[in-house]
Amino acid sequence: MAQRVHRTCSLCEAMCGLTFEVEGDRVVGVRPDEDDVLSHGFVCPKGMAIPAVQDDPDRLRTPMRRTAAGSFEPISWEEAFALAAERLLAIRKQHGSDALGIYVGNPIVHNHGALTIRAGLMNALGTKNAFSAGSQDTSPRFASSYHLYGSSFSIPVPDVDRTDYFLCIGANPYVSNGSFLTAPNMRARMRAIVARGGKTVIVDPRNTETAKDSSEYIAIRPGTDAAFQLALVQVLVEHRRIDRDWIARETTGWDAIERRLGAFTPEGVAAHTGIDAATTRRIALEFADAKTAAAYSRIGVCNSEFGTLATWATDVLNVAGGRLGAVGGSMFPTPAMDTAPVLERTKADGHARWHSRVRGLPETLGDLPAAVLAEEMATQGSGQIRGFITFAGNPALSVPNGRRVSRALSNLDFMVSIDLYVNETTRHADVILPPAWGLADDHTDIVFSNVSVRNVARWSPPVVPQGENEKADWEILLELTRRLGGGPTGNAVLDLGFKIGGVFGLKWTPELMADIMLRSGTYGDKFLPWSNGLSVKKLREHPHGIDLGPMEVGIQHRIRHKDRRAHLAPVPLLEALDDYTEKVRDVPNPDELLLIGRRELRTCNSWMHNVPALVAGRDRCVLYVHPDDAARAGVRDGEDALLESRVHTGSLRVQVTEEVRPGVVSLPHGWGHAAAAPWQRVAGEHPGVSINDWTDDERTETVVGQSILNGVPVRLHPATAHETAAAS
Repeated sequence: MAQRVHRTCSLCEAMCGLTFEVEGDRVVGVRPDEDDVLSHGFVCPKGMAIPAVQDDPDRLRTPMRRTAAGSFEPISWEEAFALAAERLLAIRKQHGSDALGIYVGNPIVHNHGALTIRAGLMNALGTKNAFSAGSQDTSPRFASSYHLYGSSFSIPVPDVDRTDYFLCIGANPYVSNGSFLTAPNMRARMRAIVARGGKTVIVDPRNTETAKDSSEYIAIRPGTDAAFQLALVQVLVEHRRIDRDWIARETTGWDAIERRLGAFTPEGVAAHTGIDAATTRRIALEFADAKTAAAYSRIGVCNSEFGTLATWATDVLNVAGGRLGAVGGSMFPTPAMDTAPVLERTKADGHARWHSRVRGLPETLGDLPAAVLAEEMATQGSGQIRGFITFAGNPALSVPNGRRVSRALSNLDFMVSIDLYVNETTRHADVILPPAWGLADDHTDIVFSNVSVRNVARWSPPVVPQGENEKADWEILLELTRRLGGGPTGNAVLDLGFKIGGVFGLKWTPELMADIMLRSGTYGDKFLPWSNGLSVKKLREHPHGIDLGPMEVGIQHRIRHKDRRAHLAPVPLLEALDDYTEKVRDVPNPDELLLIGRRELRTCNSWMHNVPALVAGRDRCVLYVHPDDAARAGVRDGEDALLESRVHTGSLRVQVTEEVRPGVVSLPHGWGHAAAAPWQRVAGEHPGVSINDWTDDERTETVVGQSILNGVPVRLHPATAHETAAAS
């Protein structure tokens, strides 16, 4: 008889609840968990496809070693660990710690076991050459929060369940279900705003799925979000809609901002943003006059040339409008497991504490911008990356100028990958260490409770047993860490304590670390036997989770600065603002084409395209082109064309549509599977093209040095059959 197991989905930030029907070691059914405290029965197609990854015949189940011929052969775990440690240690001994590098993919933030050992692995490696998916799309948010509030994980979240006016800039929550906004079923939540008499306004270069269902859609020119938001703030100042008493009491630096707003009048930035001054003025006053209102920006804003400045401007707008920390505004969660103090105690948080070797770009939250990855591998000299680790990441598809990245990976002295598949990146690895699929391990959230629209806590048991020859992600990372000479926490005292404790049966585990965080947190039992507070044991007794209530009014509970005030005018942001003041005066070229990305509901970045149900139907890897631009370029709907950027010219299929504004073309990310076709058969039949073949690793964001993935200058023209074949 089938057993029923309730579990939180670990694919995206929404963290929806799922109910699995299990017979032995097989999942025979999956459906939404109607009683989940956060998702209440909502789930997306990716969540329903989780069992397909468990059963995928192409998923690796034993360690693999690359042969001289470029294929892979299975080896034992002992052989794999011994080879990985021997080669990495040899490179470090000969060339120094910075000759090692690591790239960590997005799945780590959904994996408490891997997260809790990451610091230990980094300490064991001893390198400054760390990169992650976060350095591709979230560093502007982290740096803004670090400077404004004193912690990268003090992140304001729009109180969408209680707001009357939702201004959403550069985000598509109907598809993403929120990003830095853990809020399952955003479609229902946003429709509820309108149903209670409120308004939803979407600002985006593309008329997205969210925009089509909103109260109002405003088409903005890519990369100009900062100017638009600062123009809104300027209007609030002009019309005396600023609560100066609150600003003086809760923040510092307002005067420095106000002095610079004269360059950002609606009329002065209209040509730059593509939004007429009357619309900007109206939106500003609507935002001010609404009973409750929240401004929110995300990926489209972060991934632009002025991403950090634009992200900071979102917070400044919420401050100016009196919306930061207010019910229905932009609020701070009170998470059960708070990441901010952990980062503070371990001194892991920060910005610009060190810089990349070749170009001098700054780190953010311990990661260098991934845009420098290829040059750090290819440029000779002290600190050149020669040995490399990837964990659940695919930089060959996700990092700009992906073909250059792939060439750099192929020339490394040694590479080890922890991954489920042979993909576009791991095909270059000398050793692949495949973890068990996540359904075979416990799951709890450490990251996204910090950005959840409601405070909740959940603990999920394994759905299926771990296979006899399988190891969890954290077991692989722990073994690598130990063989490289480190301990699980990266702290000498704590690691010694766990070593001694092992004699008495107290061993380091992810569950123990999560329990310590939970019990010592705001809602925890503080290790008191008589307390009714939270612990892992208590969470296990609530399979659908525990609702801890709405976000808390005020801001001081999430500010880590000693004065408990928001610092609105940090030097790096003011310097960026001064530079941007000159940029907004530039007149855009009317013939310019700018490439932007696109998220698909059935796509989980690059790694679920081997699931048949998620790639079935129409071809989604097509270039959206506005009819005016298609006519000017001489390309037609449904036909191939050549797209050219500074770094690449390639052939792709065109879809002519008014979904993008004139001057903008759009291509989804995560595709380009031709190179992995021998190992991923389904993905190989639907290869598509990688947008990051066209993005430019030499162009980076102004404050954090992040890749510019939105607003990439390109040219489009028809392709003859000969040109198409040559470009491909």
